[in-house]
Amino acid sequence: MSRRSLFSRKAFLICGGALAVVTVGVTARAAFLGWFAFGVPAANQRAGTPANVVAPTFSLSLVAQGTDPLENPSGVITSFGYLNDFPPEPVEATKTEPDQNAYLAFRRDPGGPTPGYDYGHHFLFQGHENAADLAFVTRINLDVRDPAHRITLLTPVGVDGLTHFNDIDGSAFDPFTRTMLFTQEDDDQGGVIEIASTWPPHLRTLDGVFGKAGFEGIHPDNRGNVLIVEDSDDVVVNVDPSNDDSPIAAKQPNSFVYRLLPTTPFDLSKGGKLQALQVTVDGTPITFHADDPVGDTFSVAQLSLHTPGTSWPVRWVTIHDSAVDGFAAFDANVAAKAAGASPFKRPENAQYQPGTDFQTFFFCPTGDTNADSGNQPALAARGAWGSIFRVDIRNGAESGKLSVVVVGDAAHSSFDNLAFAESGTLLATEDRGDGLHAQLNRLDSIWAFNVLGGPTAPRRFVAVGRDTASLDDVALADVPGYQNEGDNEPTGLHVSDGSDGILGMQGTLQNPFTARAFFTQQHGKNQVWEGRQDFVRAR
Repeated sequence: MSRRSLFSRKAFLICGGALAVVTVGVTARAAFLGWFAFGVPAANQRAGTPANVVAPTFSLSLVAQGTDPLENPSGVITSFGYLNDFPPEPVEATKTEPDQNAYLAFRRDPGGPTPGYDYGHHFLFQGHENAADLAFVTRINLDVRDPAHRITLLTPVGVDGLTHFNDIDGSAFDPFTRTMLFTQEDDDQGGVIEIASTWPPHLRTLDGVFGKAGFEGIHPDNRGNVLIVEDSDDVVVNVDPSNDDSPIAAKQPNSFVYRLLPTTPFDLSKGGKLQALQVTVDGTPITFHADDPVGDTFSVAQLSLHTPGTSWPVRWVTIHDSAVDGFAAFDANVAAKAAGASPFKRPENAQYQPGTDFQTFFFCPTGDTNADSGNQPALAARGAWGSIFRVDIRNGAESGKLSVVVVGDAAHSSFDNLAFAESGTLLATEDRGDGLHAQLNRLDSIWAFNVLGGPTAPRRFVAVGRDTASLDDVALADVPGYQNEGDNEPTGLHVSDGSDGILGMQGTLQNPFTARAFFTQQHGKNQVWEGRQDFVRAR
């Protein structure tokens, strides 16, 4: 039979662990759960170079990898996944770490650096997370087979040989502005970059509108507002506050969930109101206390926040208004704290739930990524293993409800990227990191969660492996000054039919017959995969 998109009208859940998931009904189309009877039973162990294992009836097709050349190289940016900087790097070339993907199917060829060339209509955009002022943005031209034109660089270096971007992470298409939005996960030096979606790729930064912070996931809604989440470094405290000799591995919540209400959705540079989410537990807002990181980490409010079956009031608090505060760059994290917004443990991504008219979104704090913390019951109950939250706020309202959907455990941990396969099936990648991989002898997985209701347990869709280049990086991790990370990480999880219109944008119900799914196996060979369905069961 012909190969089809990874996700069809029938939703799926793949067999996996027994983590309890709090499920909530929604006024969206029903999910036909149990389409698959079998899946991936276990994660890969952290030994050797195991292959990726995908659920039965699915396969992975390689889209791009680190050695692929760029059509228009610039300075040391010459290939998709490696900088041409060895030497002066003493051990090997820098891995560029392509991160979140954004798929678009344009009705017209957007053009490229080669005049008159046919670039097709289907494209995959991604930012690269490397640092040293050399992070960059690429566009994979999916309809092109010629390696000389397959991948286009959108951010060439300047006269100094640098892009002056670092840790580019999140990516999204804004159908109102017709531009691509990318984020820099660079703490108080991060921010939002806007790049034209057609050639030439004119760009600008929006530091006076969104502020500067360690931003990751970014998602416009169907009214032109922009949801954005932050992953900024945390203060780390002892896992046992009564024992100064206990491991220092528990992170104080220090990152925020934001939204921009633009003055005009068609030009984000005109500014607007930047707001941050505030959660109230038992009548008191959860806020950040710089003088009490232990108290924040072990608070009763954090326990209540992560208790399944609870629901807490939330509201948006304005932290910056360009009409009042002007357009100078500002620290969004500092502004959120000053306004009394509620911090979380490193949210990495968010997604609007299809079929809810952008009134419901999910976001995922990664947690502590450390077994010394997760193995402490008091910390596990406060999201040390990671968590996924749901927020419901009616259109035009400033307040709503928040509830925890998943409280992680050792088997389901460190949630990073989110994507909806359809309205009832939420996919989540893990980003455990080398340390937690070693502690538990377990590599990352991609999970499927039923968020419509019912008893179905979360299912493992992919058990991520480790390529040979990644294994080499693990062996070199202790070399002084070594610049590359080790184990492969699944990131860039993205499911979309590629619509470039407002009515079909991410967060709406995607066409199951044209939707495509991608993820990146970051680090090592830096490979981008497309998931495909090998056959369809008879209905």
